Amino acid sequence: MAKRVSLEDDVQYVRGVGLARAREFAGLGVCTVGDLIEYFPFRHELKPKSVPVDSLQEGAVATVVGELNRVRTRGSFSQRVVTAELIEGTGRCHVRWFNSPFLVDKLYNGQIVRLTGKVDVYRDLAAFTNPQLHIIEDDEDPFADDADRHDPVYPGTANLPSRRIAHIIASVLEDALESVVDFLPDALRSRRDLPPRRTAILRYHQPTSEQDVPVARRRLAYDELLLCQLAVQLSRRRLREGPPATPIKTTEEIDRRIRDRLPFKLTAGQDRAVVQIRGDLEKIQPMNRLLQADVGVGKTAVAVYAALATIANRMQVAVLAPTEVLAAQHRSKIEQYLAGSRVRTGYLVGSTPRSKRSTMLAAIRSGEVNLLIGTHALLEEDVRFQNLGLVIIDEQHKFGVAQRASLRGKGAAPHTLVLTATPIPRTLAMTVFGDLDVSTIDGSPPNRQPVVTTLVTENDEDEAWSFIRSRLDAGEQAFVVYPLVEESESLPLKAAKVEVERLAKTTLAGYRTDLLHGRMNSKEKALVMERFRSGEVHLLVSTTVIEVGIDVPNATVMAIQHAERYGLSQLHQLRGRIGRGSKESYCLLFSEAVGEDALARLRILCETADGFRIAEEDLRLRGPGEMLGTRQHGLPLFKVADLVTDLELLEQARDDAAAVLRGDERLTRPEHTPLMRVLTQRYGSKLALIDVA
Repeated sequence: MAKRVSLEDDVQYVRGVGLARAREFAGLGVCTVGDLIEYFPFRHELKPKSVPVDSLQEGAVATVVGELNRVRTRGSFSQRVVTAELIEGTGRCHVRWFNSPFLVDKLYNGQIVRLTGKVDVYRDLAAFTNPQLHIIEDDEDPFADDADRHDPVYPGTANLPSRRIAHIIASVLEDALESVVDFLPDALRSRRDLPPRRTAILRYHQPTSEQDVPVARRRLAYDELLLCQLAVQLSRRRLREGPPATPIKTTEEIDRRIRDRLPFKLTAGQDRAVVQIRGDLEKIQPMNRLLQADVGVGKTAVAVYAALATIANRMQVAVLAPTEVLAAQHRSKIEQYLAGSRVRTGYLVGSTPRSKRSTMLAAIRSGEVNLLIGTHALLEEDVRFQNLGLVIIDEQHKFGVAQRASLRGKGAAPHTLVLTATPIPRTLAMTVFGDLDVSTIDGSPPNRQPVVTTLVTENDEDEAWSFIRSRLDAGEQAFVVYPLVEESESLPLKAAKVEVERLAKTTLAGYRTDLLHGRMNSKEKALVMERFRSGEVHLLVSTTVIEVGIDVPNATVMAIQHAERYGLSQLHQLRGRIGRGSKESYCLLFSEAVGEDALARLRILCETADGFRIAEEDLRLRGPGEMLGTRQHGLPLFKVADLVTDLELLEQARDDAAAVLRGDERLTRPEHTPLMRVLTQRYGSKLALIDVA
């Protein structure tokens, strides 16, 4: 009796794998048989049933079987072209393969082959260019299993190509499927009209018709989204059932005093966010809220409101920023708001001298510091608070899940407010940030100037630099951003250190320039920024260290070199550094890209300043992991589900997860036991941390 295949078996022992291929599979995240059968194709290739040559139609994808004739080669080895005729009972067609030197010794006159490709016309004959080739062996029936096929195409490597992966999966799939457990309750599967999981896995790898693929994909994507939503909603419940927070009460008098501190009246969008945050702070369940807003719309003022309300209740506040530049910016702005108040602020970053750090730690422990602003230095073990009531995390996706949990752990059960200036597409908000209540500040801030954005190609560069000089002559200032600090042999890109000297001697000679980049220490950065803010420096050459936290109202030009190298949301963030004063501002996207797709992507920035539309497009183009810039944030890695196209399916999964947990909040019923088992396997330790993801 054959041994039953276990999903836990090492992939090394699957027929056709072995030790060397197991290493290749490990690089693809495949270590077990279970991983292997869930290594899904990223597309399916149509290989239609063969047809006679005289029925071929231009533009169609077709398969023909026939005999090769007049096989010839020409050109050098690396650029060799192989041409032939294919003869079949009803006629002949022309075939050619470019850049395929390996075919030279394989093809000969009289050979029987099967070709699949798009039909075009060459010298009045039907023709195929670079068709897929299957050589018919002597003992092989050329028309065996001749039917429409949808072959899977897998992400592969040079040593483990898609065809080999398909062959290996096919060798074990049928046996492995016997161990697959369908964890969806029958009632839920029936209500959503989903096929059994075994059938979905089988048909996604081996579809028998065009309709099999979307049906199978829907089931597999739904499973991923449902498990994600269960994890998110369980984490919310765990947070509500955890230690109680200290309610933060905001009386009319406290509200009036806070508003008097702000140098402007809050916008309608800011007021809505304040009302939502006040409502959360007054509860005994710890607040867990995301405050999102487009660049410059006023998150900081709302965060300051929450901080001052907490301090008025005799609790401490911690503000965590990802960089010292941004931490210093927060410190400067908050201290402006608090000038003349009794609120005691502290500042703690990596470069804080040891003597000052020791004094600061003592003041934090004693409660003398009401509001502590800093970077990762706040996460150190010796940073202890007397009574931490609120944690504010800015640009929160740049911190790992464990880091955010570490800061929250410095209080009994502090409220948490996380901020982002990267508007979150709806699907991301429901997955990556699904455990957070979301507040959105919409609209534009008062007195904010629109930014004119222009694409600058190589032919336009001289004119663009002339325009920059005209703005500097008018007494305004400019940023020029480069992707690299120093030149790289592997990347043919301009670098800030080289370009700042070249610009100062040639293109912008006579204007005072300075350099800012992430490798400088905090003191050097602060001195550069102070010279720029004061107007001593006309033009600041920088890397993306200025992406957040820079506020210089007189800076009206943002020139971004190699703009095609950045994500749209990052370009939008950089653009947000200008338009902060009363003068019209300009963003110039310098690009050497020649592809229409790359240029079309940049034109989106020229057409809109809507951060939410830009974020949606960025998600579509780059995917969630690259868009957020880090994989530390607890993002679920979906194999099939697509956060760009699966919004409706995600909403169904969210509603179904809520319904399941309403009836069985611990997933202890017999019909939910398989669901809980898979959920624990898939998310494991993340379930304990996901409430801060």
